[in-house]
Amino acid sequence: MLLVVDNGSIYTKNLTSFLNTKNFSFATQTPQFLNLHLLEKYDSFILSGRRINNKKTNEINSKIIKYSISNDRKLLGICYGAEILALTLGGTIRRTSSLQKGQEKINVFEENPISNDFLDVFESHGFEISKLPSELIKIADSNNCKYEIIQYDKKLIFGTQFHPEMSQDGHNLIEKFCLL
Repeated sequence: MLLVVDNGSIYTKNLTSFLNTKNFSFATQTPQFLNLHLLEKYDSFILSGRRINNKKTNEINSKIIKYSISNDRKLLGICYGAEILALTLGGTIRRTSSLQKGQEKINVFEENPISNDFLDVFESHGFEISKLPSELIKIADSNNCKYEIIQYDKKLIFGTQFHPEMSQDGHNLIEKFCLL
């Protein structure tokens, strides 16, 4: 079963609506009400974007990431989810020079199980990953962002700087992730 961690993104409803249309079995929980002792009942996780920086939310998302890594559970971090993935493993993020919002063409240059070639996606972020830790591999970029899709080396753990829940190509990516 999939757990969607709702970190407060305005796009989480789009994500859960898409998952419902595909009849994927999932639960949704906010970090503040998530019982970390129950993570074992999930085989995969999606970490949504967020609106507000919150230390407790960051701690809980980091624990889910560490759990996924140590227990070989699938994970997809969306926007903030990708950023907290990088931060948890020792990477850094930075504020973008301007708000990135709107359609973007993504160049996928590393073979991976969730995307290929070029993707048309929706961006909405004011922060981005600035340095990847050694465990994470860059698999896609764009003209505006160096790390559009990242993957944990040899694990089914991914991050997208963009919001895949907001475009058809992104929906395809989410579906591929769920079917892994």
